[in-house]
Amino acid sequence: MHLYSPKRKVNDCFHLNQFHQTTLEKPRKRIVRKLKSVFRLVILNDQTFEERLSIRLTPLNVFVFAGTVIISLITFTIYIIAFTPLREYIPGYADVNMQRTIVMLASKTDSLERSLNSRDRYLANLQAVISGKLPPDQIKKPVDKNARYDTLPIPEPSDAEKKLRKEMESRDRFSLYAESSIQEGSLSNFLFFTPVKGVVTSEFNPKSKHFGIDIVASANEVIKSTLDGTVIFSDWTSDTGYVLAIQHGNNLFSVYKHNSALLKTAGDFVKAGEVVAIIGDSGELTTGPHLHFELWYNGTAVDPTDYMTF
Repeated sequence: MHLYSPKRKVNDCFHLNQFHQTTLEKPRKRIVRKLKSVFRLVILNDQTFEERLSIRLTPLNVFVFAGTVIISLITFTIYIIAFTPLREYIPGYADVNMQRTIVMLASKTDSLERSLNSRDRYLANLQAVISGKLPPDQIKKPVDKNARYDTLPIPEPSDAEKKLRKEMESRDRFSLYAESSIQEGSLSNFLFFTPVKGVVTSEFNPKSKHFGIDIVASANEVIKSTLDGTVIFSDWTSDTGYVLAIQHGNNLFSVYKHNSALLKTAGDFVKAGEVVAIIGDSGELTTGPHLHFELWYNGTAVDPTDYMTF
């Protein structure tokens, strides 16, 4: 005989309801519930069964961690392939210097092609000269020795032509070979600062194309700007060494050559008396430490000794 108690009846009803709820539960919710189910990963000592490590895990956490690791590995691999030389070992990738090599080879090929074409033309012309088959336009015409070109009548220029010549010659204000046309006292209103104190060893002589003066001073003497202005040239030249040129106001222009060092660069604004260079012996056209100083006004070289004392 089996006794049926009310408590057992209640338990059976509870389990029955739970079974019906589980059966009728939607598949999506069932999957979410299983992903969020908590499991424990326990690491035990095989001999003593002592617990070494215990981690609470869910299937969702395991999937997220595994996906993060996989994405990180893929990103790292792509970075190595794209930005390191290791990609050269992957089939299909070219050498990083391949493009440069191709350009160099193309340039050499073009040069060789031009050289071969020039050689072919030279050989063809040489063969034509040897065989006497020169083109008609390359045959020099004989000079008529009977012609007397020195006795040909040359007409005198007309008055209009003379007037035009005189007008054009008067406009040539920038001729380096013309004598200075600046009147004495036209620069008297300017207060020039002497670039360096010393002995003038070579004077101003435009006829011999010496458009400045040479000043000998002690070693390492500083060179100063003669007026306020802007440096428009500061660089090395093979003939005159380190050269500095300054554009001043009122169409004045000064040049300082054969320096040992330049203290200003192009574009710098300098004041009168400001140090711009160090005296030196640079350049091929020099015989010793000195300063070659030039002063230009309206495009014409003037004698600096007329306006300052050295």
